[in-house]
Amino acid sequence: MSNGNPDQSPSVEPQAMLEQVRSSIAYQHERLRPPSLHADRKAAKQARHKAKHHKYTKAAFFRYCYYEPAFKFFCEQVLDVDYLPLPEATRLTDEMGVQNSSDYVCTPFKHILGDFIEALDRGADILIQFGGPCRLGYYGELQESILRDMGYEFIMLNFSHGIELGYVGWAKECIKLVNPKIDIPHGVVQLKATGKMIECLDELRDFYLANAGFEVEKGAFDAAWERAMDAFRTCMDERDINAAFRDAMAELRAIPLDKPADPIRIGIVGELFTAIDERANLELDHKLTAMGVEVHRMLNFTNRYLRYNEPNLRAGAKDYLTYDMGPTSTMTVLAAKKYGEAGFDGVIHAKSAGCTPEIDCIPVLQRVSEDFRMPILYLTYDSQTSDTGLDTRLEAFYDMLSMKKEKRK
Repeated sequence: MSNGNPDQSPSVEPQAMLEQVRSSIAYQHERLRPPSLHADRKAAKQARHKAKHHKYTKAAFFRYCYYEPAFKFFCEQVLDVDYLPLPEATRLTDEMGVQNSSDYVCTPFKHILGDFIEALDRGADILIQFGGPCRLGYYGELQESILRDMGYEFIMLNFSHGIELGYVGWAKECIKLVNPKIDIPHGVVQLKATGKMIECLDELRDFYLANAGFEVEKGAFDAAWERAMDAFRTCMDERDINAAFRDAMAELRAIPLDKPADPIRIGIVGELFTAIDERANLELDHKLTAMGVEVHRMLNFTNRYLRYNEPNLRAGAKDYLTYDMGPTSTMTVLAAKKYGEAGFDGVIHAKSAGCTPEIDCIPVLQRVSEDFRMPILYLTYDSQTSDTGLDTRLEAFYDMLSMKKEKRK
């Protein structure tokens, strides 16, 4: 009935009743029908792949700056083995490396050996030594010999083995030593994705170094950085990597800054391990950003391995170099020259004690410093280097650059 209201449609009440009946029927139907599970196709595909190709053995890298997510991805997605993460290094870790090394080898050797001992004690079956372009390229054999003399049994995947045969030879080495069940086409795709992750990590770190010193809220960049690392650790393919990078960069860019128009800019050059790894250089990155410095570092995995071209680099540094002096020497000199051309306030040269190629760079860097009137601070690290002495030298260097900058104004 319309209850005397001419504007009310007489069909509203029957329509409502009809909807109630339909809802009741649908509800009863759902109760009678068994629940349907919509499986995640991606997870199901990965599970099938793992069942066929995965080898349940634990592989460990040594600790090296911010590349741990890429190491994890390489083990799980390329080699198809379990990855054994290492916790933050302790004093005992470093002491084990020092006690079992010769006094004459560099600090990176001792750090890596200590990491390997700890990894084996935690149950690692495979140790991965990706070598290095200097004497570190021979350290894998020496470290393996030391560890076997200590009584450890393990597989050493040393990247310097088989590399003279090119990528095919290296791949055969991986298959023979680590996992004969590797899905080669899948591994090639995931190896490319590993390179992509390294590029993303380096780009994020470049942004961090240039801006973390000017954050309005203290600790904002470090918190965002840790979230980014956690996101990269969960990546399963290149699509995941791109998404993690996009989100991380957006978060870093959104952090409020109080950055002057002309901040003090310092470039870092030097030996591949010490100039990048914060354990080796006593957190040089954080010490500089805490002072309010814009930091730049050309030396990273992307530039040293993925895009490295020694002839082109040497052509760029031809005013100072004629020959290749060793691992990162050309990049050290060229980077310092570029920093001088860009008007940087100073350069820090970081190396481990006894690093012959970087020692050879010092006279060349002195010429670069004179030509561009750009001060260079030379830092040499060994297992006895203390935070106190480093802090004093960095503060003095910063004060000198500040006064020099004020005079120019």
